Amino acid sequence: MNAPKSGYRVFSANSSVALDVKESVRGQTIFIIQTIPRDVNTAIMELLIMAYALKTSCAKNIIGVIPYFPYSKQCKMRKRGSIVSKLLASMLAKAGLTHIITMDLHQKEIQGFFTFPVDNLRASPFLIQYIQEEIPDYRNAIIVAKSPSAAKRAQSYAERLRLGLAVIHGEAQCSESDMADGRHSPPCVRNTTGHTGLELPLMMAKEKPPITVVGDVGGRIAIIVDDIIDDVGDFVAAAEILKERGAYKIYIMATHGLLSADAPRLIEESAIDEVVVTNTVPHEVQKLQCPKIKTVDVSMILAEAIRRIHNGESMAYLFRNIAVDD
Repeated sequence: MNAPKSGYRVFSANSSVALDVKESVRGQTIFIIQTIPRDVNTAIMELLIMAYALKTSCAKNIIGVIPYFPYSKQCKMRKRGSIVSKLLASMLAKAGLTHIITMDLHQKEIQGFFTFPVDNLRASPFLIQYIQEEIPDYRNAIIVAKSPSAAKRAQSYAERLRLGLAVIHGEAQCSESDMADGRHSPPCVRNTTGHTGLELPLMMAKEKPPITVVGDVGGRIAIIVDDIIDDVGDFVAAAEILKERGAYKIYIMATHGLLSADAPRLIEESAIDEVVVTNTVPHEVQKLQCPKIKTVDVSMILAEAIRRIHNGESMAYLFRNIAVDD
């Protein structure tokens, strides 16, 4: 497995990027490792330019190792918006990528947006191992889904750890509301003039119920699980509710620790005891600001995936005992 030398420079005053491949890559398999820092759009453009440079240099296979796939939350049509993750998948294919290795896509259906193979690795074995080894008396814990949409992931953790399950219901979920996905566009107004054909029944507007916790968390360790922790407002609110219901320790486990804006300060001032994330996204600065943030290393599985693809070996070993909901 060769690592070709490449030159990267700012091409002009407006910060456009240029890249030179310093040695021949004709007929070779190339792995591009691209973690996504805070400047997501620049990182994407660098990846596209590098892939296209390798494609035009006649590389045989160009494999992107993208532990956190950006724009993965924008995988559904929202009113008059667009499915940005599908657009990004098309751009990567057009630039020349032939394969992607990633981890814990926000929705597994995103794999269907690609015209080439995608290996969606899982971080749950590493996070479950952390729970078993680093959380004292984890047998007295309960797995918590901070919203009904996260219940499947939480259920998977609960079943593997032989623990109970609780779900927080009633929190504000604007991104999943009717107004966001376009069901009220155009407004439901009966037209009394013109064509009087089919009249669709009007739907009653949704009303958020009071926040409730389905499940008993009193005297238990509450472990909230999710795939991404970015804006921590929902997690902080969930921790306060669990504290009020009697949970005496609160952990948050997530694969991708984006921790944007003032997330470290909010975590430090909250009822959360510990936030555990993997190193799919750089977050060293956030850890310096908040000692509650802990990191689980998943580089081992990414390295093994690269080795197996390079040697033409089966990837099944990396997915052993992995279910769809993991």
